Amino acid sequence: MAEENEKDTLAGKATAKAAKAKKSSPKKGYARKATKAEAHAEAPAKASKAKPKKAKAEGLKATPIETRAAYLKKLLVNYKGMLPDNLLTQLEAKLSGATMEEAQVKKIVDETYKAYTKALIEPGEAAGTVAAQSVGEPGTQMTLRTFHYAGVRELNVTLGLPRLIEIVDARRIPSTPTMTVFLDDDHKGSLEKAKEVVTRIERIAVENVAKSIEYDMVNASFIVEVDEEIAQDKQLDAEFIAKSIVKLKIGKVEIEGNGIIITPEVTAQDKIKRLRERILTLRLKGIKSIKRVLIQKENEEYILHTDGSNLSEVLKIKGIDPNRVYTNNVSEIAEVLGIEAARAAIIKEAFQVLDQQGLDVDMRHVILIADLMTSTGRIRQIGRHGVSGEKSSVLARAAFEVTVKHLLDAAAHGEEDALEGVTENVIVGQPIPLGTGIVELFMRFSNQKEAE
Repeated sequence: MAEENEKDTLAGKATAKAAKAKKSSPKKGYARKATKAEAHAEAPAKASKAKPKKAKAEGLKATPIETRAAYLKKLLVNYKGMLPDNLLTQLEAKLSGATMEEAQVKKIVDETYKAYTKALIEPGEAAGTVAAQSVGEPGTQMTLRTFHYAGVRELNVTLGLPRLIEIVDARRIPSTPTMTVFLDDDHKGSLEKAKEVVTRIERIAVENVAKSIEYDMVNASFIVEVDEEIAQDKQLDAEFIAKSIVKLKIGKVEIEGNGIIITPEVTAQDKIKRLRERILTLRLKGIKSIKRVLIQKENEEYILHTDGSNLSEVLKIKGIDPNRVYTNNVSEIAEVLGIEAARAAIIKEAFQVLDQQGLDVDMRHVILIADLMTSTGRIRQIGRHGVSGEKSSVLARAAFEVTVKHLLDAAAHGEEDALEGVTENVIVGQPIPLGTGIVELFMRFSNQKEAE
């Protein structure tokens, strides 16, 4: 009996446990619904957590082009007068096509302004002295040599110190004037067409096509023997040469085979020598001053290099590209293209000389020298007859060269010296207007009444 009661008690406990377990764990279908409900309930919370990330992603998207362009224009207006116009134009061109947000655009413009202001020279800096030292000191290290074009002995270009002296002295005609002539689209790809242009440019004189020129004492006449092969190559004949000699009006001209007989009207020995020179140097065709033309192929096109320079005449020749003709004669560039083009040529030529010698000189120093040489609208040399000789200060001119002459002229004309430069202040023993000396400090003392 006791055993049965114990079994019933155990069975009752097991049933109660099962009922409790059943009550605490719901049905399978109900659990699935509860999971969906929970998912729906949790969804807004997840969405709220994801929202900031989404917003951040949208913020990184580029500003629309129209809005960005308007913002950029408005931003750059604030820097008007603080940055150069060409720099503002470049910023607008580069940033208007870039895909970035406004904050990034502003950052770039700010950094550009910082870099520009950092690059500016300090107030009171001795810019001229630094530029002179920067170019002058490496100039003493140059080798005195000339560079020859390969294969042509007559065609060479002066480089190194002699060329630098020519540039700063503003020599009217350089020692080795040369031109680089590019051809137009119709002529640059063909060697034959390039040769046609050469025949129009290259100066051909009688001496270039004559085998010999002799004076016959018996008949009192010159006999010019024409080299047929050279004349044919230069597209000339004896008849054309004879007609050209007739224009000299020196006497009777006749043709006999390959020879041209010239009977002058004068017989004096000294005049005969001068006539011979006139006949030999008579220009038959081509451009004056251009003695020789070399054709070279560079980057799949034929380019002409000339010995001699005549920019104004070469620009008229058919078959050349007038936008790409260059000469090392700076005076010619100033006459034909103007003072701004001459300034650019001085910068290019001077920097090229320094660069070819392997000397590292800041471009801005060369630009300062070129600006000083061309600031009056004409090319001036750095010397007694140019920049130094045309200073407004009497003492500065006198300190450079011919001291007595400058002082006498100034005294005769009653000139005054404002003592604004460096040299004149050194002479009179005053602080020079550079660095801290450029600042003038005034102190006003208050009298006793004002103090009370």
